[in-house]
Amino acid sequence: LLISFTEYAEFLHCKGRKFTDFDEVRQEIEVETDRITGMNKGISSIPINLRIYSPHVLSLTLIDLPGITKVPVGDQPPDIEQQIRDMIMQFISRENCLILAVTPANTDLANSDALKLAKEVDPQGLRTIGVITKLDLMDEGTDAREILENKLLPLRRGYIGVVNRSQKDIDGKKDIKAALLAERKFFLSHPAYRHMADRMGTPYLQKVLNQQLTNHIRDTLPAFRSKLQGQLLSIEHEVEVYKNFRPEDPTRKTKALLQMVQQFSVDFEKRIEGSGDQVDTLELSGGAKINRIFHERFPFELVKMEFNEKELRREISYAIKNIHGIRQVLPCLFTPDMAFEAIVKKQIVKLKGPCLKSVDLVMQELINTVKKCTKKLATYPRLCEETERIVAGYIREREEKTKDQV
Repeated sequence: LLISFTEYAEFLHCKGRKFTDFDEVRQEIEVETDRITGMNKGISSIPINLRIYSPHVLSLTLIDLPGITKVPVGDQPPDIEQQIRDMIMQFISRENCLILAVTPANTDLANSDALKLAKEVDPQGLRTIGVITKLDLMDEGTDAREILENKLLPLRRGYIGVVNRSQKDIDGKKDIKAALLAERKFFLSHPAYRHMADRMGTPYLQKVLNQQLTNHIRDTLPAFRSKLQGQLLSIEHEVEVYKNFRPEDPTRKTKALLQMVQQFSVDFEKRIEGSGDQVDTLELSGGAKINRIFHERFPFELVKMEFNEKELRREISYAIKNIHGIRQVLPCLFTPDMAFEAIVKKQIVKLKGPCLKSVDLVMQELINTVKKCTKKLATYPRLCEETERIVAGYIREREEKTKDQV
């Protein structure tokens, strides 16, 4: 929307204030950047929203992302490269966005971070447009003709070359109009680019972006419409369900409570059976740990038991003799039943310690599993506490009965 064709800008964080001096716009961007990120080259994923109204610009939404920083400086964290990479990926991963892969002409295109990241999220190159800058800074005798003709590393949407203002031009207050004229003159006069001058430069880039973004939106709109309609139907269904919802209705409270208890039961069963939706990759837990207690820890405890074969044979001999009393002990193939039972019972008693220890370990793991399952009930502290108390109490009761049986 244009108001008497006057160029002005508005910031989202300065609603109602119109900037007509674009030097003030630049200063406001710097001030807001320092306010959000600090004064020493910090970074932030919070965008600065700027809207420009002008008869000389096309309808475009541009997101200016930072370049990859390899070495942290100032207050930047040690993992600054990964943080910037993650920030960039948040935006370029969106299917409804076009990617402007900006690469300086005086560097090797094969080492372009922009093209590498674009390739990761857009391997077919359907959303990527190459932009080659600093064409005027290339070494004498070299040019980027092969790149701009889309021959070196081809992109479906091709490459566009631009010549921006240098820092000296910016410091010297060289305006945009003069910069655009200088850019146009550069392409028309350069022997390597004059044949493609009508397809180079910032104005051409604006038109291409406007047209291709329009086409891209037209292509992706049906899928977005279907997705939004599906979400709308889902929301309408939820609204219908809660249309007559009364928070104080005791039947709804009871139903909600039963659903949470049922979900707790399902989660507990899944953690024991090993079919849960969350897999712990750091340690054994739930059913896997209980399985390990029975098949590894319990046998290990049995192996640790001391066993004196000589003493056992002596005990067997005494038991047989004591059973026969004054009768003569004759050689026989089988040990008398009473002697066998007396010896076996004495040996089985030695298993009590490892058995009780295994029961304690299993009980502890069951309690830990209960605590993990009740984390989903953390929104309701009282319910969480009562569930833990009841289930843990039942587990301990079963533990005591098991120990009595042992």
